[in-house]
Amino acid sequence: MRTPLIGIDLFAGAGGMSLGARLAGIDVQFAVENDPWACATYRHNHSSTLLFSGDIRKLNRRQLRPWIADGDGIVLFGGPPCQGFSWSNLRTRSESNKNNWLFLEFIRIARLLTPEWIVFENVQGFTNTRGGLFAEAVRSEFEQLGYTTHSAKLNAMHYGVPQDRTRFFLVASRDGVAFQYPKPSSRLISVDEAIRDLPKLKNGEAECRQAYGRKKPSPYGRAMRRNQKSCCNNLVTRNAGFVLERYSYVPQGGNWEDIPENQMDNYADRSRCHTGIYHRLKPSKPSIVIGNFRKNMLIHPTEDRGLSVREAARLQSFPDKYEFKGSIGFQQQQVGNAVPPLLAKGVFRLVAKCREGL
Repeated sequence: MRTPLIGIDLFAGAGGMSLGARLAGIDVQFAVENDPWACATYRHNHSSTLLFSGDIRKLNRRQLRPWIADGDGIVLFGGPPCQGFSWSNLRTRSESNKNNWLFLEFIRIARLLTPEWIVFENVQGFTNTRGGLFAEAVRSEFEQLGYTTHSAKLNAMHYGVPQDRTRFFLVASRDGVAFQYPKPSSRLISVDEAIRDLPKLKNGEAECRQAYGRKKPSPYGRAMRRNQKSCCNNLVTRNAGFVLERYSYVPQGGNWEDIPENQMDNYADRSRCHTGIYHRLKPSKPSIVIGNFRKNMLIHPTEDRGLSVREAARLQSFPDKYEFKGSIGFQQQQVGNAVPPLLAKGVFRLVAKCREGL
């Protein structure tokens, strides 16, 4: 058996991809992240990983020296900031958004390290912006470096994540190894299975750590608990009374369209609301995308309040022992931006398997 792969995580965020890599047996030794609160979360949950907390454009050969050799045994992974590529951010989905060009930093680090494997991840909108300009640039750059590339769009709900969330992956092998993405499962995990055993909370809940609720956990819930007696990050945005009134009109699976027009008079053009505005989750199905809490405004399936940070983390497949740092707004942002760990695990497990078969 070959030695375990060493992981290097670029644009690590709160650590969703790093966690998925670890679950697949990869030794994540180095990570890069610029946001201070995401760094605090990463350090707390990945204490053995050396974290470069700063602008990736300032990362140089000196910081990477321990991993610069011939690249054998290294998997370089990560996803540049995705806001510019997101379907929900149409105004900045162009080559004029400077954040869109941070993928060039990923390519620069790949040139320095010549890793054995590369796993590049982003939102599905990455493949559509300017007719696929950015996705084609990434693929072309890796192939010019001698890598064999394999790309796909994977929906997290087909890989053990209770959320309808599609992500773009590009896996590249330096040694020309053929890679096949994990096969999707028809067994979907519902919102109810994911969160029913969590504490019952109120609007504006501020008590972070609480005992579990009275409902029996599903197998998924038990896996997320992992013998814990309580869970943290049970924080809920405090919504104004008129917002809670709006929630009361929305049925499971419904959204802003179910709210009487006279209750939405602060919207200049109500028709421009997207489907995630005031969307109440349906307990019998996977969640819709967990994203920007303020833009999506997802409603708990049975209670007239927004989702807690922990409920959103469950829907992203973070285990309950994974603790997010910062104010509620920063925690919500970290969870919404994360790569679902179980989705990442599925991809990394096959990377490791391909390597073992060499």
